[in-house]
Amino acid sequence: MLTTVNSAAALGLEANLIRVEVDTRGGLAQHIIVGLPDTAVRESKERIESALRNSGLAVDFFCKYTINLAPAALRKEGPAFDLPIAVGMMANAGLFDAAALADKIFLGELSLNGAIRPVRGVLTMALEAVKNGLKEIVVAPDNAEEAALVKDLNVLPVRDLAEALAYLRRDKKAAPYQPPVYSGAEQKLAGDFAEVKGQYLAKRALEIAAAGGHNVLLIGSPGCGKTMLARRLPTILPDLTYAESIEVSKIYSVAGLLRRGLIRRRQFRAPHHTTSGVGIVGGGRIPRPGEISLAHLGVLFMDEFPEFDRGVLEALRQPLEDGEITISRALAALTYPARFILAAAMNPCPCGYAMDRRKECVCTPSQTAKYWKKLSGPILDRIDIFVEVPSLSAEELNTKSGGETSAVIRQRVSAARDRQARRFAGRAGLYVNAGMGAAELKKFAALTTGARQLLFTAAEKLGFSARAYDRLLKIARTIADLSGSPEILEEHAAEALQYKMHDWTRP
Repeated sequence: MLTTVNSAAALGLEANLIRVEVDTRGGLAQHIIVGLPDTAVRESKERIESALRNSGLAVDFFCKYTINLAPAALRKEGPAFDLPIAVGMMANAGLFDAAALADKIFLGELSLNGAIRPVRGVLTMALEAVKNGLKEIVVAPDNAEEAALVKDLNVLPVRDLAEALAYLRRDKKAAPYQPPVYSGAEQKLAGDFAEVKGQYLAKRALEIAAAGGHNVLLIGSPGCGKTMLARRLPTILPDLTYAESIEVSKIYSVAGLLRRGLIRRRQFRAPHHTTSGVGIVGGGRIPRPGEISLAHLGVLFMDEFPEFDRGVLEALRQPLEDGEITISRALAALTYPARFILAAAMNPCPCGYAMDRRKECVCTPSQTAKYWKKLSGPILDRIDIFVEVPSLSAEELNTKSGGETSAVIRQRVSAARDRQARRFAGRAGLYVNAGMGAAELKKFAALTTGARQLLFTAAEKLGFSARAYDRLLKIARTIADLSGSPEILEEHAAEALQYKMHDWTRP
């Protein structure tokens, strides 16, 4: 007897519908799984047999089972096929009518007692199910909220095989799953720019970075507030759109990190400087997303920037330029999106006090030069905004107010991003000024005569590379957007220029 059960396999951010074909016939007891299964799939035989036995289900194990995972040319990994294989075996045993499987997809790992456990990538696989016309998804209760993010798909959470069988035999009526509703307070971000005293130049720089999606490097002495400022950057970013939320949520689903509903806030990732290259850019036997992809459309904060491994920093060059990362391994080559704001922080020298007004630096010029050489020219070239974060005086620290709130700044950032969205309408993958290419710069970065002359003279004297000059234009365009100007005026160019006129790399 042959039964076909719908399931799915996630590979990166894409998924493929898998037909689990379970054939039962007489002969010596034997269970064979074909269709390029990995070790976890091959081991499912033992999990499924124990789960069926311990659930008290009348399935004959003393016969030959051949399980084919079609299409056979696609590599299958993970335990998500446990549930559909077990369902196929129950159908072949006559426990329910196989016609009930036609419009359903099954995803889940089995415990030895028959309980159904959650798996990764359910959101991606649920989207594929809808694309293929399926109407209902059967998953573990812990995956139900994730699956419910997909419209036009009825979610059926089941605790164990016995409950799954009761639904398939219609002994138990399936009530529509209602995902919980979370209040705005549960998604509220911690921190506010009003808590940061002084540092008006740094706050302005972060506002520009948020409005245009620019990379920023904060340079200052220990304890001056670099980390505090960077951690408040997400509070002035607008919420994700629905399409962006699905895009980010898919990444977290594949990584097994999607815990509660759709991700609507832009994510803030702050890996430690000891994190490996695989942890930052992604990787593994079957490549998984790294920190740069988990920060997609959000913020990647790299504190103690020069202390990261040189190879890790160099690996950022391509995603900072292209907005995506391609990871090639023997088993697969996958591309993950990685359009993020890089917010980096560092001391100006090894001891940290080269720019401090109260403490004397004890570093020699050669030590400072060696410290800065940890950052290559190509990496520094990809940073748009360099800003000094000075130490505050006792008088500044004792002021009652820190200035504008994040909500006020966020309104200006949102208005600037709305202008960019209208400007880039119809250009796929282009949302902010930082993503503009040569064609967009030529069309949208119109300079007045004074602004053009100022930038040209500065680029000649300071020896800007072509990339640095283009990034300077993008910053000026963002400053103009914040002021509501259709053209880049001389004042916008002058402000943009001050964020590139740094000499800390040449002590």
